[in-house]
Amino acid sequence: MTQAPEYVAYARMDELHELQNPRSDARGELNFILLSHVKELLFRAVTDDLDTARAALGRDDVPDACLALARAVRTQRVLVSCWESMNGMSADEFVAFRHVLNDASGVQSFAYRTLEFVMGNRPRDKVEATYVDGHPLLRAELAKPSLYDAALAHLARQGYAVPTDCLEETPARQHELSAGVEGVWLEVYRDPAKHHAAHRLGEALLEVAYQFSHWRATHLLVVERMLGGKNGTGGSDGAPWLRAINEHRFFPELWTFRTQL
Repeated sequence: MTQAPEYVAYARMDELHELQNPRSDARGELNFILLSHVKELLFRAVTDDLDTARAALGRDDVPDACLALARAVRTQRVLVSCWESMNGMSADEFVAFRHVLNDASGVQSFAYRTLEFVMGNRPRDKVEATYVDGHPLLRAELAKPSLYDAALAHLARQGYAVPTDCLEETPARQHELSAGVEGVWLEVYRDPAKHHAAHRLGEALLEVAYQFSHWRATHLLVVERMLGGKNGTGGSDGAPWLRAINEHRFFPELWTFRTQL
């Protein structure tokens, strides 16, 4: 048997290309599966960079943290482009194979949920469901402080007046908007020259949050183009549900303090 080229063997490309198995003859289904696989892998890439940034903040290394956050942002832009590629499918092409998805939905992705957990979106219902019947990676993530928790702990160690209750939150608890944290960011942005490292960190975190919101907004537009007012797969309400989660912002005080600046 002919030996596979080194590139194919190293990255196990033969196995990778065996994973796409459409359930219908519809033209668009293969592309849908391919893009779904690409997004899953990109979720993992972003999570890895955010985990690297979190570790850097744990040792108060802001330059390394910002470098990792910048890499994450580049990958997030590719994630947004995935929706643009999927947007090339017409509504009738999607309807032709939608029935074979049954109850399958992207919201069931453990890679996507891990990314949300890393960034700090840990709503009680998702946390409880994870502890009962969740993927091991999700349970492991909930045992760690989120990226934003790590950022606030870093700021506290640098002498900023981060409220004690924000520093004592259990990892599985979702961070709630805090006037005290808002005040910390306001102090930083009122004098960025004096607070250079914190300002740089704030901008890097905000860009990650912005790109995630950009991804969600593009997702909404694509769903509206594909489904109109239909319910989504997996039991979701489709576009109305996506509009609701589009209101959520990661690292909330980095958005709200600007009103006072």
